[in-house]
Amino acid sequence: VQLQASGGGLVQAGGSLRLSCAASGRAISSYVMGWFRQGPGKEREFVAAITRGGGSTTYADSVKGRFTISRDNAKNTVYLQMNSLRPEDTAVYSCATSTRFSTVPGDGYNYWGQGTQVTVSS
Repeated sequence: VQLQASGGGLVQAGGSLRLSCAASGRAISSYVMGWFRQGPGKEREFVAAITRGGGSTTYADSVKGRFTISRDNAKNTVYLQMNSLRPEDTAVYSCATSTRFSTVPGDGYNYWGQGTQVTVSS
């Protein structure tokens, strides 16, 4: 599975961005999908995940109520709507497929895409 994230950019605090992760090579309907981020000097951290059919989602506490993960299996794409952005959301955001509905990068996450940079200015 090849994953390509897009939609990042520079935005002011309080603004919004919508990230997309387009998959090729295999249908993502077979996988749980997750978004992770890595800020400067920080370790990769979980952001959000969604089950295969989209019926269940989970979020990091830091983004709960501000970010929404969704998927369109017909388009083989997963999305991350980010609202009320804060400077601490600045990071490279990456998507990944998983065989498990997990918040841990090493727990079932098997294919990773190149990330997209999100920069939030204060």
